[in-house]
Amino acid sequence: MIDERSSALILDVRGVETVLDLARLLRQLRRRQAHLRRGSELTYRELTALTGWSIGTIAGYLSGRTLPPVDRFDVLIRVLDASPVEQGILATLRDNVAERRRPPQSSAGPGWPIPRQLPADVFRFTGRAAHLAELDALLHSPGPSPTVVVSALSGTAGVGKTALAVHWAQRVSARFPDGQLYVNLRGFDPSGPPMSVTEAVRGFLDAFGVDAQRIPLSVEAQVGLYRSLIADRRVLVLLDNARDADQVRPLLPGSPGCLTLVTSRNQLASLVVTEGARPIILDLLSQREARQLLANRLGGPRVLAEPEAVDQLIERCACLPLALAIIAARASTRPSLSLAVLAQELLDTQGRLDPFAGDDAVVDVRAVFSHSYQDLSAAAATMFRLLGGYPGPDIAAPAAASLAAVPLPAARAMLAELVSANLLHEHVPGRYTCHDLLRAYAGEQSRAADTEADRRAATRRLLDHYLQTANAAALMIYAQRDPIMLVPPADGVTAELVSGQENARAWFAAEHATMLAVIDQAADQGFAAHTWQLAWAIGDVLDWRGQWIDLAAVQATALRAAQQAGDIAGAAQAHRILARAYIRLGRWGDAATLLAEAVLLFDRVGDPVGQANSHIALSRVHEEHGDHRSALEQSQQALGLFRAAGHQAGQARSLNAVGWYHALLAEYEAAVDCCEQALALHRAMGSRLGQAPAWDSLGYAHQHLGHHQEAIACYQSSIELYREVGDRFHEGDTLVHLGDNYQQSGAADLAQLSWRQALEIFTALNHPAAEDLRRKLG
Repeated sequence: MIDERSSALILDVRGVETVLDLARLLRQLRRRQAHLRRGSELTYRELTALTGWSIGTIAGYLSGRTLPPVDRFDVLIRVLDASPVEQGILATLRDNVAERRRPPQSSAGPGWPIPRQLPADVFRFTGRAAHLAELDALLHSPGPSPTVVVSALSGTAGVGKTALAVHWAQRVSARFPDGQLYVNLRGFDPSGPPMSVTEAVRGFLDAFGVDAQRIPLSVEAQVGLYRSLIADRRVLVLLDNARDADQVRPLLPGSPGCLTLVTSRNQLASLVVTEGARPIILDLLSQREARQLLANRLGGPRVLAEPEAVDQLIERCACLPLALAIIAARASTRPSLSLAVLAQELLDTQGRLDPFAGDDAVVDVRAVFSHSYQDLSAAAATMFRLLGGYPGPDIAAPAAASLAAVPLPAARAMLAELVSANLLHEHVPGRYTCHDLLRAYAGEQSRAADTEADRRAATRRLLDHYLQTANAAALMIYAQRDPIMLVPPADGVTAELVSGQENARAWFAAEHATMLAVIDQAADQGFAAHTWQLAWAIGDVLDWRGQWIDLAAVQATALRAAQQAGDIAGAAQAHRILARAYIRLGRWGDAATLLAEAVLLFDRVGDPVGQANSHIALSRVHEEHGDHRSALEQSQQALGLFRAAGHQAGQARSLNAVGWYHALLAEYEAAVDCCEQALALHRAMGSRLGQAPAWDSLGYAHQHLGHHQEAIACYQSSIELYREVGDRFHEGDTLVHLGDNYQQSGAADLAQLSWRQALEIFTALNHPAAEDLRRKLG
């Protein structure tokens, strides 16, 4: 720390009148800092790391090309170790320089006061560069001067709407020499009801010094007088915390050269439509902006010293500016407290808003949220509360309809109301989300207003929605999938209608994270049948997409749930699919154990099809150990079970497996015969996905018979089908076979191309086969 008594005398602050003079002082600070630290001057790159600004911005400030804004000037002199006394002196010098640069002059007549009602700029304002640029663009609109430019700033409670509006208004206030008007309309204020138009207009008239005797009685006449006063003047009007468009309209100027900013938690869509307002939606801060906010409040060294703790604080605060400011204030009042300890305190209260409470309702996160919630209709409020227990990152309207047990049109209307109130955000078309602190608040309201039975019924409907939709989507991709008896859906469930394979795959991609979370929720809340059936419904898709770690995780959860509930059929399915995940991950011993148990369990429940599928999987384990004869016997056992059950799709699968193991045993003619039978059955059933492995096996047999052209045609058919369904692993596996065939036929370049394509797939999947391919390519 620099001693104020000695360092304050070092700076030469005489004759500072211009931006260049101010830059000279900044450079002097930089040199002194290096001297006292006995090191070199901070480079522009190091200053960029400490402030988050660009190198060009830093260069502009230190060279005198650019006058730093107030907030950035404060940050910069602190980074350069100016003492508290010097900070006050330098801030005054900076303001004096800025004042000299202000353009003249007001167009107000003699004797009229010029109101300067803007609140003080936000302490160390952070981020929002894109929004500031968008607001700056309002000042440079093409064509003639607009009658009024209205920018409606909206966003969720605590996101910093007022902070942005005030900061920008202070930045551009010199462009409005006839005055800056400000009013807090108290649209969502905890201290009382919204401000009336009469009160707001009367405040503006008072600001212009209108004698009380001249103020008319009716609101309409008062509004007319207000607009007459600012006619032909350049005035900036900041209408903060508006409840709705009706509260705003009478306060809009009607004269050229004026500009109005409106902030609201609601989106004020009618203001956009009827008044041509420019909507600006504020989202949460970025990770970088959140880190900079903490650095500005706590000091760069303290933030840099504990990067992991800072990341945890940012995550717990959900990048919400109000929450970050509350936590920064707490850390500032406890300077000896490690940020890691503070982060742990927040983690210990995960899912609760107690750490963000305070005596002042204005800075109490729970109180701030409450005023948006209380303004909702009863139906939308119920939807909001139930979303507090929703486990996924975002939700689509059909799932929300099931959660609330309402028809889809009603659910869409409720979601639209929540979006308008900025309690939800439609981050992509048709999908809605909110940050973690709002979700915690919704959960609190649900625990207070809804019974345990109501919440459990909502969870049950949500699980039914995903089970019914996922099963239908999986069958859309692969119609020959072996069905199970699903849990009957509860009343009020709306399954999503997914048509076509492409849409089905898109649905699984969009719902991937949610499905994993829903399976965990089902297990945690004791819905055992839903747990294993949801895991079963998503099993094939996770396998095709190469998401085997997720596949193993959900199947392990399903197995535990089924075993705890004594559900033998569910345990059998979970054993078999978990073994498939272990096969993909190379855990052969674990897979063999699980499959042997699956065979016994399927036998206990009288499910020969499940037994047969387990035998086919066991053949793969034997293949890995080089025991191709045992693998053939397992696949033949499966074929017999499928034939006895009259299961045509299973017969086709097992015929292909029998053919494959004949080929591995060098019995190529028998392999061709079995694989052609498998293809014929798959074609008869219209199963394109089922044909893919059969084409691969047939290609392998032809390759080893020396029929290289036939093999190429087979492999290419298989690859095309695997790509169609999105089965990345088997596409790569068949590309390896194709490359081997090219190599054997003397087409080395084509072999290299196929192997490299396969390597790209295996590398993306993080599969051990990638290393084998690298050796082959080497």
